[in-house]
Amino acid sequence: MGFYEAVVRPLAFRLDPEATHDLALRLVSTGALRGKRFAHEILEQELFGVRFANPLGLAAGFDKNGIALDHWANLGFGFVEVGTVTPLEQPGNPKPRLFRLPKHRALVNRLGFNSEGCKLVASRLSFARPGIPVGINVGKNRDTPNDRAANDYLRALRTLSGRADYAVINVSSPNTVGLRELQERQALEDLLSQVSESLPDVKLFVKVSPDLTPSQLTDVVEVAHKRRLTGIIASNTTLQRPGLEGESCPSGGLSGQPLAPLADAVLEELYRSCDRSMTLIGVGGIMNADDLFRKLSLGAHLCQIYTGWVYGGPALVPQLLKRLVARMETEGFRSLCELRGSAVKP
Repeated sequence: MGFYEAVVRPLAFRLDPEATHDLALRLVSTGALRGKRFAHEILEQELFGVRFANPLGLAAGFDKNGIALDHWANLGFGFVEVGTVTPLEQPGNPKPRLFRLPKHRALVNRLGFNSEGCKLVASRLSFARPGIPVGINVGKNRDTPNDRAANDYLRALRTLSGRADYAVINVSSPNTVGLRELQERQALEDLLSQVSESLPDVKLFVKVSPDLTPSQLTDVVEVAHKRRLTGIIASNTTLQRPGLEGESCPSGGLSGQPLAPLADAVLEELYRSCDRSMTLIGVGGIMNADDLFRKLSLGAHLCQIYTGWVYGGPALVPQLLKRLVARMETEGFRSLCELRGSAVKP
């Protein structure tokens, strides 16, 4: 057990989860919280015209407003996704809205797209020098009805997309009332057609829920191909409680170790269903190097971490990458391309 797990985490976990998160973000933004970088040529790849030094990024939700963009590379991340950013500033849901489940190495959040708004985030992006690729995750404001959601996504993307390497349409958060309805085929078709036609040069992803039925997931894949999206992110948090049956658990989206089987199943099905031109980002339940290896072997081009980093600390990312390389070499994989999808049976 390292210093973080033995000393820092027990102290930090005595504080309110959201207060701890805000403190950690401030420490990263000042450069006070640093780790080590790990580089290896086996981890390098180019996707949709962007070079990635390694495949492990910071998931959306941690640096929602882009206040620490210049420092994530120093913690070993291969890329970072900012957001979810809404067009207008909004406070999100009432507190408390972030909860730890240490026994299960999990978190539950019902933050509700708390955001400083796209203009302020765009200003930060203009001055940032992150040194790694940056994605922008956007959502609609809470008070915007679904039939006008496209206007919100377009407003945010027009303000932000020129300052990022890719953009994500978030229609899968369980914490904004009615948002997940935008994953239904006709609603998604209408939304993505407006966005893709208005912003044809933006590298667009859609982030999906792990709670979709097989037929709903098929609809998402077909719409994504029709609208020529760059990729799909699998997955967001879940409203299910796998492995927590019978336990008292806060309402909201569950992330961390219990999410892994659900997120992995969605990722595997996407790999089976999607054209190989579709970039897949796997997120949900990465706690160690074996989890990272599994995501990649199930078809992910890139992966993201959030809850695992909360539990593992600032030294985690380079540790995972080093162990990933060791396992790839042991099992004879010479590149991420060779590893990708290797666990998916025909």
